[in-house]
Amino acid sequence: MKHQHFFKILLFSLCAALFAVTAHAEKPLNLDNELALQGYDPVSYTRNSPIKGMTEWQARHNGATYLFANKANLEAFQADPAAYEPAYGGWCAWAMLEGDKVDIDPKTYKIVNGKLFLFYNGFWGNTLEKWNTLAADQGEETLVTQADQRWNAF
Repeated sequence: MKHQHFFKILLFSLCAALFAVTAHAEKPLNLDNELALQGYDPVSYTRNSPIKGMTEWQARHNGATYLFANKANLEAFQADPAAYEPAYGGWCAWAMLEGDKVDIDPKTYKIVNGKLFLFYNGFWGNTLEKWNTLAADQGEETLVTQADQRWNAF
């Protein structure tokens, strides 16, 4: 009887520990060998011209390596990384409406309320155009809320 009680407590403790680790695990980021945004400078998006960063200007943040075009952009990122991180870990915002992780075209993007949203643009079409069409009908905040909910479920 004592052994059953001991094993129940042990099992409960292990499950609680596993839940705690899972609840605090990092979300799956869209990385290429730990490189975020396919090497594009995250700060450059806010200046209306996404450009590739250089390896001599880089920073690590939340498990990702970001490259920068110049020292000023690196310093801006280091001062406030959350302001430049892409939404949904860098996955396609349109796909996130359905809770899917789809790769992006780093040159197909939109800034919404100061946040960088990236989109797939390739053989299957330009999802930024689809996003904009649906946003015109339902409202951008509705789409962002829906995609946020799907992202938070990961």
